[in-house]
Amino acid sequence: MTAIACCRSLAAALMLAPAAIAAQAPRFLLELEGGPAWQSYNDVEIPNDGSATRFSLSRLAGNGPFPAGRAYVTWNVNDRHGLRVLVAPFSLTKTGVPDQAIRFAGASYLAGQPVEATYTFNSYRLGYRYRFRGTERATAWVGFTAKLRDAQVKLVQGATASQKDDVGFVPLLHLAGERRVGERWRLGLDADGLAGGPGRAVDAAVKLGYDPSRRWTVNVGYRTLEGGADVDEVYSFAWLHYAVASVVVRW
Repeated sequence: MTAIACCRSLAAALMLAPAAIAAQAPRFLLELEGGPAWQSYNDVEIPNDGSATRFSLSRLAGNGPFPAGRAYVTWNVNDRHGLRVLVAPFSLTKTGVPDQAIRFAGASYLAGQPVEATYTFNSYRLGYRYRFRGTERATAWVGFTAKLRDAQVKLVQGATASQKDDVGFVPLLHLAGERRVGERWRLGLDADGLAGGPGRAVDAAVKLGYDPSRRWTVNVGYRTLEGGADVDEVYSFAWLHYAVASVVVRW
């Protein structure tokens, strides 16, 4: 089952959960997440006007694994409305040997000679979400997220170097939910995403959590991050996969 199909199935289960006694949301949550990440693809052409080479950054830098981490802080203003901040830095620097000459960001790079490649994609988000279901067995939220993207692609070969920095705002839709699957176990879905126009962005995770106490949860799961843009200035699409573990504390 694909990640998108799994997310859809879990979302449907949350929507069909029986309405039981409303559960009060904790006021604050902190989640720290980390784990290895792999790239399925990472294709780049800069500028995207026929003057540059479209090349595979994942082939040049390798598929991974690469270390990754993020942190969420959630403030539930009341039982229905909440705000959430995300900080998710990601960067890799690897050296590879291209099998073709590369024209990138105004510079030329020789085939068969080592090239140091850097890929950075830092994500900072502020989101609002509305809890439209809150029972003892299931909780679900819907909302929107304002994402600030801080990205960079850089190549270095000897004395030749060029890079493209990209800082921009991306609006995303938000869907999240949890369903109890035992006295201390929970299954959760969390997704931000939007597609249309010249680009798309999807960041979704499915996690299985265990509650050692009412205040703490330990999660393991899978996260996928896919998207990019196809405009005159840049063509860049990447698909990353994460094996994640996280700790949640509530107060």
